[in-house]
Amino acid sequence: MPDRETLHVAEFHGDGISSELSASVHELAKALPISVQFHPVDLTLESRRKNANACYDAAMEAFRTHKVALKHPTVTEKESPNKVLRERSNFSVIHRPVATLPGVKTRHDGKIDLHIVRIAVGGTYEDPGRRIGDDVAVSIRVIERRPSREAALYAFRLARRLSSGVCSTSKYTIQRATDGLFEEVVQNVARDFPEVPHHSELFDSLLYKLILKPEAYRVIVTPNEYGDFLSDMACGMIGSLGLGASANYSFDERGDVALAMFDPAGGTAPDIAGKGICNPSASLLAFAMLLTHSGFRGLGSVVDDAVRGAIAAGESTRDLGGKRNTAEFTAAVCQRLSVRG
Repeated sequence: MPDRETLHVAEFHGDGISSELSASVHELAKALPISVQFHPVDLTLESRRKNANACYDAAMEAFRTHKVALKHPTVTEKESPNKVLRERSNFSVIHRPVATLPGVKTRHDGKIDLHIVRIAVGGTYEDPGRRIGDDVAVSIRVIERRPSREAALYAFRLARRLSSGVCSTSKYTIQRATDGLFEEVVQNVARDFPEVPHHSELFDSLLYKLILKPEAYRVIVTPNEYGDFLSDMACGMIGSLGLGASANYSFDERGDVALAMFDPAGGTAPDIAGKGICNPSASLLAFAMLLTHSGFRGLGSVVDDAVRGAIAAGESTRDLGGKRNTAEFTAAVCQRLSVRG
């Protein structure tokens, strides 16, 4: 019997519920028809306090070796591990898919199947600002052509695969220089995708339209801070930030993905850490995205369907109205994988 195909994954361990999320992913990986080899790196606060540079160096060595990584939530103390990894990896694009999950109670009736493509750098996040006297504070807002183009290319390629259009959104009538550059870049990229419909909308207008009729949107590309706001709002519309998974990408000179890191949107949840009751859905969905990116598109879809199916059947954790703990929910997802297999 031939050996199973092997997927190597750098795994960045963090704080709080991170060990429980990792255990859930590992249990699911065992149920797959491939061999997944995790290469762990300790990014816990305790280790970073001892030697942060050594931790990040080890993370980058594993990342560059295996090209894909799964990151668990980390505490921010002196520095944000997410920011450090983003800068060292040259991430320029963040992709957050957000979709309605049957079985999750929401305050919104519309069906959401949305892909938010966000520039990972620039905006107002690059400059913490400074005080000028007692009554004035300023910060510099930066939009760069290269990451704008990489985000636009990613969005249009994704839309072509999904047979959908692209909506670019910003405040281009007010921020004429910065957001104007972003929209200019998107429009230039759009010319290379004549089969993909494209339109621009002001960000504030898009927010209220998205709430009124989310079905009208599929792929949205936007600058850094707008994408940050939009991603969390969209998760709120589907009922929980604990259902959000993200992908972070850097690109080579040809425009192909060089490094890809996948992570859940939620935090370390110290109040429930060690109790075995956390919701691992976002981590499992992030792992499904990693599988798809790594060429196992069928397996990624199967894992995604298994997570959503378990939630729809009421086999969910308590935060989503179910009665299962972390291990029990993971077992329900794995059971669905074995049935599919």
